[in-house]
Amino acid sequence: MPVLHYVYDPLCGWCYGAAPLLHAAQAIEGLAIALHGGGMMSGANRQSVNDHLRRHVMAHDRRIAQASGQPFGQAYFDGLLRDTGAVFDSTPPTTAILAAQEIAGLGLAMLHRIQHAHYVLGQRVPDAGVLARLAQQLGLDAGLFATASARLAGAATEQHVAHSRALLARLGGQGFPTLALDHGDGRMMRLDLGNWLGRHAEWADYLRRQLPAQTAPGQMGGGAACAPAGCAV
Repeated sequence: MPVLHYVYDPLCGWCYGAAPLLHAAQAIEGLAIALHGGGMMSGANRQSVNDHLRRHVMAHDRRIAQASGQPFGQAYFDGLLRDTGAVFDSTPPTTAILAAQEIAGLGLAMLHRIQHAHYVLGQRVPDAGVLARLAQQLGLDAGLFATASARLAGAATEQHVAHSRALLARLGGQGFPTLALDHGDGRMMRLDLGNWLGRHAEWADYLRRQLPAQTAPGQMGGGAACAPAGCAV
């Protein structure tokens, strides 16, 4: 079965811009989507919020909003990006996505919740309490989510990020988001995402045209690569 491999980061603005395209791909019956968290702001790359970071990300965010139509909230621009006690850390959200996927196959839904909480509501998404509330909003059992998150934290998440980085290198991707279609025979076809931002219906049609000849349209689809400028590795 074809698989859409999505190398992403929960704190990558261009991945947030691409979220509606992933939602459209998810709606194609029979398409498997594999999530690969790349750890853009993990470990030594964690960043405390300060004026330099604010100016840097806002310049990108304005371009993302214009290209994709995705909303950015005042609670993010005037709240989170001015919260000098906040730290941008990709690791806890990535662990939460792994847990949601393991429990109920809701990894992509969890990613979208995290993105909305970060970019619209201005919440500190690396915080355990925020992630627990988002999981409950998805209907996940609080105890199961806590247990899975604890088990997947640390070495398991680090190994996942390492594998994601290796896949990114193998695909020749330069950053996030990078998507590629595997038709099921092991051959990866990296597709260009940039021209499809904000064009959800056309994107879905494009995916269907990438299907194997023997697959009926509307049943299985594919993916894409870096958005304009993308989020650097």
